[in-house]
Formats: sequence, C-alpha cells, structure tokens
Amino acid sequence: MDLLSLRYFREVARREHISRAAEELRVAQPSVSRTIARLEAELGVPLFDRQGRAIRLNRYGAAFLRRVERALDELDDGRRELADAAGLDQGSLAVAAETLLPLAGLLGDYRTAHPGVAVRLHQSTPDAMLDQLRAREVDYCVASQPLAAPGLDTVRLRREEVQLVVPAGHRLAGRERVAVTDLLAEPFITTRPGHWQRALLDRLFAPTGQRPVISCEGDEPGVTLFLIRAGIGVGLAPTIAREATANEPIAWVRIDAPGCHRTLSLVRRADSYLSPAAARFRDLALAHFAAGGGAVPDRLG
Repeated sequence: MDLLSLRYFREVARREHISRAAEELRVAQPSVSRTIARLEAELGVPLFDRQGRAIRLNRYGAAFLRRVERALDELDDGRRELADAAGLDQGSLAVAAETLLPLAGLLGDYRTAHPGVAVRLHQSTPDAMLDQLRAREVDYCVASQPLAAPGLDTVRLRREEVQLVVPAGHRLAGRERVAVTDLLAEPFITTRPGHWQRALLDRLFAPTGQRPVISCEGDEPGVTLFLIRAGIGVGLAPTIAREATANEPIAWVRIDAPGCHRTLSLVRRADSYLSPAAARFRDLALAHFAAGGGAVPDRLG
C-alpha cells in the first residue's frame, strides 16, 4: 500500500466514478482501475459495490475512506508546515467566496504586503464551500450566510443591513421603508438558489405564502446594482454599497422585516494547518473590515 494508491482511492471514492477520477488525477483510466483492484486485493475486502460500469462506495470503503482522508490530510499539512519552516517558498493562499467584489480591496492590500504568496480565488456557493473545506482545497471561505458543519472555526467580519434598491422614478423610490407585502408584484433581480441574496429574498417572502417574482437571476451578486440602475427590476443589496452609489440613479428603501441583514464571516477548518500566509490573511481581513473596507467601487461605471 503506497501513497499513490491511497490518493487514487480517495479520488474514486469521492466521485464514485472511475473515469471522472482519472480525469481529475490526469492519468489513464486503466491505471486507476488496476490500482483500486490491487488495493482491494491487499486489504482483502471490496471497497466498492459494482453494477455494470457503476460503482458505489460500500461500508468497507466508507470506513477506509475516513482513515485515508485523515492520513493524507495530515501528510499534506505536514508538507506545508515543513516548507514554511524551511523557507522553501513564501507560501500559498486559497480563498473561496460567494462574491469576490467585497474582497477586491482586501486582496489588493494583501498582494502589496505579501507579493511572494501565490493566491488562488474561487467563487463558490455555500454548498461548494463546504465541499472545498472538507477536501482542504481552500484555506478560508468568506461566507455571506452561515456555513453549517461540525469542526469549523468562524470569525465574523461584518454584519450589515440589507435594503431594497429600486431605479430612480420607481413608485417606491420616495419611501423610507416598505413591508414585504408591498413587493409581491415587483420583478426582482437576484441570484440563483443557494447564494445569499436569493436565500434572504426567499426567507423574507416565506411568511406571505407567495414566491417572489424573479425577472433576472445569475451567479454574481455584484451585478445586481448595475441591472437595477438599468431599470430591469428591483433587488436587495447591503448598505455598505449605499455611500458609494449616492450619485447613481437608484434609491434605497428600508424593509420592515426581521433578519434583513447580511453577515460576512471568515471560515476555516478548525483542525487544518494554519500556514503563515493564511494567518497573515486572517489578521489583515479582520483589520480591513473593522476599518470599514469591503465597499463596492466608487461608481458603478
């Protein structure tokens, strides 16, 4: 049993598909199949149930996977820790977020302070973030809604009110506040299910027994204000963007509903190795958002 066999097994077990695992590993499919067969022969039990070309992790495989993931994670963390201690490089940092726009200033400051660190960014839904944390593919997630899973370390960066944004001249533009029942027929610009804007919108509408009217949905919350300005519909946005859009042809209106806010949190696996590069990012993120960072650019364009 060698490390390569264990890495092949982990990839096949996660995907329950030989071909997809081989593509991810960038090796030939027969090589992966032979490796799994040798591993099962060595262990003396089948790790997968097979029906035609379909494979499913069985109880032996599930038990073995838990041990393999723990062992490989420890080895990977050990390799990073030794590299940091020996000064072999200046480290790396991987960060996932639902929207990257609030991170632009923070990442710019981080790059200026630590130009030798290799930074990789992922735009991910909360479900994808949890998968990335489990697989140790990222050091941190910047979450706009709670990530519910055991073994996570969460630090709040910012809590901010979310308001309704409408185009200038809209019937609600002169109002200071509105009830959700005032919005039942309004066309909303929002994100696909799973992102924070859509999750909040659905939660606000739930007590009414009706679903919001969706005129546009996408994967990038940051484009909402652009489309509202164009008159496509109305939407939700955090108030951090209000000052930066003061001269734009849009209006902000408070919503009379509990829980109408967004909380940005920095999330990591509590049991993962905290590299110097990741620790520096955490410290800079806390200082950045405490000082009021994270706003959208000065103008929408």
